[in-house]
Amino acid sequence: MDSNSQKLKEIFEDDPYDLLEIKPKITQAKSEDSRLIDSFNEIMDFYYQYNREPDLGADISERTLYYRLKAIRENKEKTNLLLKYDSYNLLDEAVEDDVKSIDEIFSNDYFGILNCEADDVFELKHVPKETTMPEYVASRKKCTDFEKYEPLLKECQLDIKSGKRRLKPFKNEQQIEKGYFFILKGVLLYIADIGERESIKGKINARLRCIFENGTESDMLLRSLSAELYKNGRRVTEHSDRLLDNFYNITDEDRESGYIYILKTKSDRPEIKVIENLYKIGYSRIPVEERVKNAEQEPTYLMAPVSIISVYKCYNMNPQKFEQLLHNFFGNSCLNIDIYDRNGLRHTPREWFVADLSIIEEAIQLIISGKIVAYKYDSLQQIIIEK
Repeated sequence: MDSNSQKLKEIFEDDPYDLLEIKPKITQAKSEDSRLIDSFNEIMDFYYQYNREPDLGADISERTLYYRLKAIRENKEKTNLLLKYDSYNLLDEAVEDDVKSIDEIFSNDYFGILNCEADDVFELKHVPKETTMPEYVASRKKCTDFEKYEPLLKECQLDIKSGKRRLKPFKNEQQIEKGYFFILKGVLLYIADIGERESIKGKINARLRCIFENGTESDMLLRSLSAELYKNGRRVTEHSDRLLDNFYNITDEDRESGYIYILKTKSDRPEIKVIENLYKIGYSRIPVEERVKNAEQEPTYLMAPVSIISVYKCYNMNPQKFEQLLHNFFGNSCLNIDIYDRNGLRHTPREWFVADLSIIEEAIQLIISGKIVAYKYDSLQQIIIEK
C-alpha cells in the first residue's frame, strides 16, 4: 500500500462522528408524503377533540384545517394515500375513481386492504387511545305513538312554507332543547324528550328521543345529534308569533303585558350601513307596528325607518326587565354612535347591538329557560359561550 492510500485509510478510520459515512438519501417524495400524513393527522385530532369536522368559523386555525381537508378531498392521489389513516371516514366525500368491474377493484388495491392476512384486518392503527364508546349505538325504529307527533310535524312544515318559521345554520349544542325542530339530511325531526344530562370529561351529554317525520324515532345521544347537525343539518326557528311565557300555557286568565321586538335599521348613513348584524332590541306596551311608525323622527331608531324582524308577545311578566336582561347580556357589543335630532340635540342610543339574529333568539330562549346565568356573549367571536 503506497503512502497516499495509507493516509486515506487513516482518515476514514479516524472518523469518531461518522462524518464520512455514506447515508441513504431521503427522497423528496417520501418527505412530502410524511408531511401530508402529519397534516391529515392534525385534522383527525380536531375531529377527535370536537366531534365534528373543521368549518369556516372565527378561529383562523380551524379555517386552515377546513381548507386543508377540502384540498385533500379534491385530490385523488392524496386521498388514496391517506385512506388507511382515515379513522373517522372524513374522506367519504372525496373524489372517487369510476369503477367498472370487480377486477378493477382488486387491481387498484394499492394498500392491500383486500388481502387475506388476518393480522392486517384486525390490527388497529392510528386510533386515538382512551376513546369512550357509548354503551350502544342508537338506531331508528318505528314510532309506535307517532299519531301524537304527526300533527306537530305537519304544522311545522306548513309554518316553514309560510315563512312563520325559518331554517338557520346549526351553531351549538345549547340549541338542542325539548320541543324544538331540526332538519337532518333533509328530514324534519322533533325533540320529544331529553334524558338526564351528564358531564363526561367536561362535555355535557344526554339521551334524546327524536321523532322523525317519516314515522320513525331514535334515542341518539345529544352530542351525536349535534355532530350530525353540524355536517348535514339545520335548525328550525320558533314560530314568529311565539309567546314569552315559561311553558306556552296561555289561557284567558293570563295577562298580556307587552312586546319584546327586534328591529333592523334602514339608515343610509355610511357608518351605519357598513355594520353587519346590527339590531335594536326593545320593548313596547303597544303594538310594535304602531310604536315604530314614526321611527325616522326618533333618535332611538337612529332617525331612520326600520324593519320589524321579530315580535314576542309577553304574558305575566315585566317586558322592561326582560329587555334589560338582553341589554346586559349583549352589553359589550352595544353600538356607540351619536345621533342628532331635528333640533340639533345630540343623543346616544343604547338599544342597538352587533350580534347575529340567531344568537339574539338563542339568548331569548336561554332567558325563558332560566339557563342564561350559565352563559355569556363573546362579542369578538359573536357567539354564546359557557362562563
